[in-house]
Amino acid sequence: MENVSNDSDIDHQIAQRLKALRNEQGWSLDELAKRSQVSRATLSRLENTEVSATASVLGRLCAAYGIPMSRLMRMVEEQFEPVIRHDAQPLWVDAETGFRRRSISPPSQTLAGEVLECELPAGTRLAYDQPSRKGMEHHLLMIAGTLDFTIDGRELRLGPGDCLRYQLFGATTFEAGPDASARYFLFMV
Repeated sequence: MENVSNDSDIDHQIAQRLKALRNEQGWSLDELAKRSQVSRATLSRLENTEVSATASVLGRLCAAYGIPMSRLMRMVEEQFEPVIRHDAQPLWVDAETGFRRRSISPPSQTLAGEVLECELPAGTRLAYDQPSRKGMEHHLLMIAGTLDFTIDGRELRLGPGDCLRYQLFGATTFEAGPDASARYFLFMV
């Protein structure tokens, strides 16, 4: 199975980067709480690595900063290597939902495209109120299971082999079917 022993390292790196982003903006915790709709207490606990961020919270924070979640994850990485072996690809797991997000692309501050491998446990729903960056192009390729996907109020059911190409401008939801995890690749440009 997959090695997730580096979770605490990733959580610590994410916490450091979130604090640095807030400081770069010159925002207090109260200001960030207002902009992100995440409580001040939760923000403090995240920055101090007392709790791990959920996908929903990271989505709200990225929206407040105007960056995609993939960019936040790349900011956590130190340098660019053109090849990243499977066992070295960062895997982030949302402790609240079990959502798994593996960053397949070698991290780079200067390259824009990215490929993610995602797995949403059966019956699990993720909702994002707003995109982290409006207009970002995505290609979602289903590998296994079913995924009910809602974008801008339009509901779609995706199954293995289906590919959806879209741009983000509003709220989205991802919900895995009740019988099996939804596994998919997400290509972001």
